[in-house]
Amino acid sequence: MTISPKAEALRSRLKTGDLGDRLVAVNEVRELPPEEGFELLQVAIADKNARVRYSAVSQFDTVGTADLAKAEALLRNCLLNDGEMDVKAAAADCLGALQITSAFEDLIKTYEETSEWLLKLSIVAALGVLGDRRCFETLEGALESDTELIKLAAISAFGDLKDERAVPLLLPLVQDDDWQVRYRLAQALKPFADQNEVKGAIAALAEDSVEQVAAEAKV
Repeated sequence: MTISPKAEALRSRLKTGDLGDRLVAVNEVRELPPEEGFELLQVAIADKNARVRYSAVSQFDTVGTADLAKAEALLRNCLLNDGEMDVKAAAADCLGALQITSAFEDLIKTYEETSEWLLKLSIVAALGVLGDRRCFETLEGALESDTELIKLAAISAFGDLKDERAVPLLLPLVQDDDWQVRYRLAQALKPFADQNEVKGAIAALAEDSVEQVAAEAKV
């Protein structure tokens, strides 16, 4: 593949000793075509600075399709071995966005082993997108999380998963005190809208006192 002059210039900047220049360069990779960007991100993903690695990994959801097999190997390595939690979380996000279903077991393993809420949050979201029903028990546990963002992600993930076993778990949340929970619930229940109990729940949410919840339920 022929590399453009701009890509060559960015490659040089990604190898400089100036952190600020490397950070600017890795963000400018976004302006390149995916094939060129993918090549340069392989340099940045090995950077000694976590901020550079995070910026690189975060771009894989758009450039990873240039070489999906290689992107999978790089992202799984970051998920399992990177020392920075933000980088691991970004890797989980991208594994979900790229629909890399073969990463399922690594995601579950990492979820079970980590106590970091940010990483758990990213994994829950990714599991929903991947759509593998083996994650049901993991999402069921996440729904009971004391961390509100993880609970919200689990609600959305159940909606993405479209597993009818989730309906009895979701219906009680119609009465939840947090309007954001009810808003996510209005979204998550839509795949099950042909069920009578769900119809009643959606009708109740459509009359919610919070405008955003009611509007979402009526869509």
